[in-house]
Amino acid sequence: MDMPLIMVYAFGLFLIYVLAYIFYVPLQYAMRLLTSILLGGVLLWVVNTLGSRLGFFVAINPVTALVSGTLGIPGVVLLIALKSLVC
Repeated sequence: MDMPLIMVYAFGLFLIYVLAYIFYVPLQYAMRLLTSILLGGVLLWVVNTLGSRLGFFVAINPVTALVSGTLGIPGVVLLIALKSLVC
């Protein structure tokens, strides 16, 4: 094999690596955010299940799931506090 062909293969492999990295990193963050939002929704469901006996309900929608998923337990506490203040 001659040197230019080896250089083309090396450049092609490097280009594949760079493109895979460019697409993998944002996908990793998106999957982490999606998992967090789903866990926030489940936590809100648990709060609603336990709170239904007391007449307390927090609506589960994309905004509340995002807040609870992003902030975790403090986000759920914040949503409960906001619900208590508004109603």
